[in-house]
Amino acid sequence: MHLAEYQKYLPKENDTALKINISWHHFYPACSTTPWQLEGVIKTLLADGYKDELIHGCHNRTVVVDAHKGEKLNKHKKVIDKYKLRNIHLYEGEEWITYTPKAKMLVLHDIYKDGIQIPKRMIGENIIHLPTMKTHVFTTMTGAMKNAFGGLLHEKRHWTHSVIHETLVDLLAIQQEIHGGIFAVMDGTFAGDGPGPRCMRLHEKNYILASADQVAIDAVSAKMMGFDPMELKFIRLAHERGLGCGDVSQIEIVGEDISKVNWHFSGGENTFASRGQKAIYWGPLKPLENFLLRTVLAPWSYVASILYHDYYWYPFIGSKRVKKMLKTQWGKLFEQY
Repeated sequence: MHLAEYQKYLPKENDTALKINISWHHFYPACSTTPWQLEGVIKTLLADGYKDELIHGCHNRTVVVDAHKGEKLNKHKKVIDKYKLRNIHLYEGEEWITYTPKAKMLVLHDIYKDGIQIPKRMIGENIIHLPTMKTHVFTTMTGAMKNAFGGLLHEKRHWTHSVIHETLVDLLAIQQEIHGGIFAVMDGTFAGDGPGPRCMRLHEKNYILASADQVAIDAVSAKMMGFDPMELKFIRLAHERGLGCGDVSQIEIVGEDISKVNWHFSGGENTFASRGQKAIYWGPLKPLENFLLRTVLAPWSYVASILYHDYYWYPFIGSKRVKKMLKTQWGKLFEQY
């Protein structure tokens, strides 16, 4: 954080939201914010004079992930409680307002014809995104830009999946309008490869990235994974719109030399669940998208996802991978929390 000169970007007088990433309520390495990532950020803020009463944990909710269960199983709540910080769930007692962006939206105005709803409390707050280094079935890789997807859009954000790249760019433009400051600390102690963000192959990689440029940190993470950042649509579009730098050759990278890092990750793989989703968003079931996902039939997709991931994949496949990772230095650290 100091190497990235974070204090330049986060005014101390503002509330600061720590946007915790919970991609699955189960603990699955590389899937969600790690407790040491969260604690390291908190300790740095407090040591540098940020007031604890102005710092809070920040959670969103999805229809397939239980944030309350996730913050316990991933040990975020233990860290928040240790430092006696506020812990805010954006769907519980928080006011959501209609926001009209100054920037021209690529897709959000077309999707949410009644207006774009955002949490009122986000206006004026600093935000620190806490993503992990992992692949994603829809966006090839996911990081700081996609971490805003949960916090800034309500539960109908699955309406945007068919235009997910453009949505992430719109959300970054909104963030740059509403937040007092934006920063990201990305955990790569564990990294995930394959059909992310949940059903990944797990690797111990021992990296942590930090930047005030959300496009740049995603670009560097993508490059380390083995992808060409400018070939990823959301990074290229954000770069072209001047929302950050996606061209790694133009990014100043300090700290460890990563110029030769290439993990050769694969981001194009699918699970049984994601094949069905892609058939709806971009495949032969596209004409039925509204009928299947925006009517009373929508819960079928939530139930299918929960049954597949929580009752089949995690018990029979994922749990074995977790046990292996718990034997690493980071796994042992996780168990100490």
